[in-house]
Amino acid sequence: MRLHTYLKFPGNCREAFEFYRSCFGGEFQGLHTFADSPPDMRVSEEHANLVMHVSLPVGSSILMGSDIIDGFGPPTVLGNNFTISIEVDNRAVADSIFEKLSDGGSVEMPMQETFWGAYFGELTDRFSVGWQINFDLSKG
Repeated sequence: MRLHTYLKFPGNCREAFEFYRSCFGGEFQGLHTFADSPPDMRVSEEHANLVMHVSLPVGSSILMGSDIIDGFGPPTVLGNNFTISIEVDNRAVADSIFEKLSDGGSVEMPMQETFWGAYFGELTDRFSVGWQINFDLSKG
């Protein structure tokens, strides 16, 4: 079993995923716009270049996303309805990812050692996505 996270955006999915790619590295497995959809979907020219689906490998997981346009799902509600938790291999990686993701966002809990034996931090990025960065101290 693998856990994947799917993010929905109100028109800025491409910008968000370019930002995430700059934080985590790697390349998109795929990036498809609504212009790539079958003609019977009848997508307006206004929405043709918005992201219909994008996927970015992050370690052994995949971060996926899309823009939500009228008629293709409920309206996007940005907020605190989900958090993505990233387990990393060492403190240096934790600090690097935390610093990059927090650029333009807000820090709820700076990276610190916790009572549960982790080096942990929590933030909301500039796209209103919540993140938890976690390094298990027993692993090194």
